[in-house]
Amino acid sequence: MNSRTAARDENVRHACDLIDEAARGGAQLIVLPEFFNTEYFPQYRDYRYMDYAEREDGPTQCCIKAKARQHGVHIVSTIFEMARPGLYYDTAMLIDPDGEIVGKYRKVHPAALLSLEKIYFRGGSSFPVFAVRGWRLGISICYDNLFPESCRCLALNSAELIVAPYATPIDDPWENFLSTRALENGVYLAACNHVGQEGDWRMSGKSMVIDPGGKILAQASGAEEQILGMDLDREQVIQARRRFPLFRDRRPDAYAALTATTESLLS
Repeated sequence: MNSRTAARDENVRHACDLIDEAARGGAQLIVLPEFFNTEYFPQYRDYRYMDYAEREDGPTQCCIKAKARQHGVHIVSTIFEMARPGLYYDTAMLIDPDGEIVGKYRKVHPAALLSLEKIYFRGGSSFPVFAVRGWRLGISICYDNLFPESCRCLALNSAELIVAPYATPIDDPWENFLSTRALENGVYLAACNHVGQEGDWRMSGKSMVIDPGGKILAQASGAEEQILGMDLDREQVIQARRRFPLFRDRRPDAYAALTATTESLLS
């Protein structure tokens, strides 16, 4: 999806139109890009963008909740959230078919690579997993996926499907590391990105669905908006984990360096 500058209401209406189209096509779980209701504002340093933040009961999520009720679907909707005055997050909210927010994931790794996310919001601190239509669903937002620990924590918490809302102009090598995240955890991974010009950045699109063996099953355009639909087969998760029994062979007792609170310095 492409998001227009300083046009929240227009962007939300457009997202609702896309939700309508996806639901007509039979979708049961719909994923929107990270910050779909705004242009990708953290490419700039300007504290006026703090005004973009909304509460969970703000206008954006009220519209999305209504669409979930209308179509009887689950929707993952990610916004710049004001949890309370002075406390902001990049939050993916899971909305159920009754239009209720039944779960939240707050981005653990705010980016400061090309963007300036860290000046706008703090990171979350957990990797929750949610029950959706017989599946175990985890959420990992954009930059989180460059850290293998994020998806591994979700998989250890029972995720079988990981959805990844994105807002990035980088199109290489994201296919490679997202395929690796799916393979090394035996999960489906569905990434949903912005596309087209937003401010000074051209967002790279290429939303994709990857199977538990790391194969890209479908990939959207890198130049224009597109709804990408895919039927998922839970049996593929079972078979992938039998073929590569990584959870049997992992050695958490040997991984103390991953959880050390300080880094050791080699002399």
